[in-house]
Amino acid sequence: MAQRKCTLRAMPRILLVRHGQSEWNAEGRWQGQADISLSDLGRAQSHAAATKLGNFDVIASSTLMRAAETAYIISTELGIGPIAPIPNLIERNAGEWSGLTKDDIEQAWPGYLDAHKRPPGYESDDEVWHRVEEGIREITAMLPGRHDEAIVVAHGGVIYLLEDRAGMRRGRIPNLGAVWVHVDDDGSIAAGDRVELIDDGELLSSQSSDIL
Repeated sequence: MAQRKCTLRAMPRILLVRHGQSEWNAEGRWQGQADISLSDLGRAQSHAAATKLGNFDVIASSTLMRAAETAYIISTELGIGPIAPIPNLIERNAGEWSGLTKDDIEQAWPGYLDAHKRPPGYESDDEVWHRVEEGIREITAMLPGRHDEAIVVAHGGVIYLLEDRAGMRRGRIPNLGAVWVHVDDDGSIAAGDRVELIDDGELLSSQSSDIL
């Protein structure tokens, strides 16, 4: 079961889940805010993940198709809803890299990936963080009880930024990987324990390319 993983004191909590494998994940393409649907494997992953989940008070999702479809499958399996759409939790804008593979990027922007450089249209950390904060607080407002919990489907880039801000980035998060998020009484947002809702060997493959 996914709940009760963290030992922090009681407060409303959010299980922030990365969506299932998308069609562009399967092709190794950088997505950003391109609105790409789940692959068949991504749908199967979402169904399998739902069987590992317990009860939640709220379900919400990024408005991008791959996250919304994952949330719909989980919502249907768990019998909770309606799904609250949270536009502030969409993936980072990848700018000129949207739709490109890593080989495409290396050819057009040699050395950028290794040097952690990004093209001009790429959304900055500060820009993403401003809206992610707002999105997390939108969800927290739906959780009046100190023991209430929400499950929210979003994106790898959102999860990485939350962990970076907490000084605890842990590397790649797979499709249907998740992290507990806590909002304290003073409004501060903290990333907690990670949870993997499907096993690496489950459903033939969970090794979709780690592209936003």
